[in-house]
Amino acid sequence: MVSCKKPTVDKDFDKEQTKTFSSDVAQKWQDIQLRILRIAGASPYGMNGNRYFAYTGIGLYEAVVPGMSDYRSLSGQLTNMPSMPAIEADKTYHWPSSANAALAFLNKNFYSAASQENKAAMDSLENALNATYQTQTDAETFQRSVSFGKLVAQRIFDWSKTDESLNTYPAPVFPTVAGGWTPTAPNPTGVSAPYWGKNRLFVQGSTSGTSSPPPPAYSTNPNSAYYAMVKEVYDISLALTPEQKATALYFRDNPGFQAGTHYISIFNHVMQTEKLTLDLYAVAHAKTGISMAESQIACWKDKYEMLVDRPIRYIREVMGHTTWSPLLTTPPHPEFPSGHSQTGGALGAVLTSLFGDNYSLTINTYGNLNMPPRSYKSFAEMVDDIGDSRVYGGIHFNYTCKESSKQGSKIAKNILNILKFKK
Repeated sequence: MVSCKKPTVDKDFDKEQTKTFSSDVAQKWQDIQLRILRIAGASPYGMNGNRYFAYTGIGLYEAVVPGMSDYRSLSGQLTNMPSMPAIEADKTYHWPSSANAALAFLNKNFYSAASQENKAAMDSLENALNATYQTQTDAETFQRSVSFGKLVAQRIFDWSKTDESLNTYPAPVFPTVAGGWTPTAPNPTGVSAPYWGKNRLFVQGSTSGTSSPPPPAYSTNPNSAYYAMVKEVYDISLALTPEQKATALYFRDNPGFQAGTHYISIFNHVMQTEKLTLDLYAVAHAKTGISMAESQIACWKDKYEMLVDRPIRYIREVMGHTTWSPLLTTPPHPEFPSGHSQTGGALGAVLTSLFGDNYSLTINTYGNLNMPPRSYKSFAEMVDDIGDSRVYGGIHFNYTCKESSKQGSKIAKNILNILKFKK
């Protein structure tokens, strides 16, 4: 899992040198995280994929930021984030060792339900990297760096447990109103993460000015805007092209990833392509993780406040197409906003801010399932494809997907404007 080539020993590391190291340590831990998250069927992690990705990104950043002279801690900027440990003055640190310690601690604690095989893989990676790093610096510096990384990770992990995601709530009760969402076919009792929107926001003010106007008001009138919105989904479903079907199936994420972790895979692909130094990787991971997790919280808050119904009930009961079913399985949560579109919009906005508007990429998230790769000329084009996939799948309205992508993008841009990474 690490190179067999013996690294050059350099005793002259100082606290300003995070940028002199490759992001190899971060990349290898991201590969492990994706390996754990790639589960066909029910996932033991529920909605936590993006949440864990955010906290591990913050932990990575804080474990190496003292070696980045132009950057500052996020403590005091993220909601209720504790102060971070200080490094020892005039002491040297080996930042990959610190990063390895932090990422090992966080992944092992977040993914405590991982299979024995994946737990062994995490142990193996941590030990193999440590064995390499011990040849790159003296024993005292190595141990000091490991201790610092673990202390950072412990504080981040303890902080994560106070974000309300672990709270216990009563079973939700939904009002029965015309056009309002209640659990529906094919899972008439399923309700997914009804209280996720109560989770603590990472950045105060991140959702200001981001809400879209709601979809057209519910109406059974064939001349209404609501009827036209639903009919568009039905009409598309009757004439899906092979490419449209492939698009819908590619972003359904099951079998494969769940709860938007497909987008972590896309981030991982871009990082593998760019081969950033450790400092820039840490910044990119923190920005992307926070933005995607924040977008997901905001999305689920709106879902269960607005309770917009899915297309299937209206198409069957109002339009009279009683045997109609969408290409994709209807998820057990309200229609507006679209989780995939909003999270994708956040991802696209951050990656565009880092790498520009005209960034060509080819993603191959599901090569293991023999799905052909998908290519884009920009992150914006990719985000549009993500939104379209949910319409082709018959589970979202076109209006919803377009507006949700905008919302995710606005949330990410707010975060990038509010947080100060550089001094």
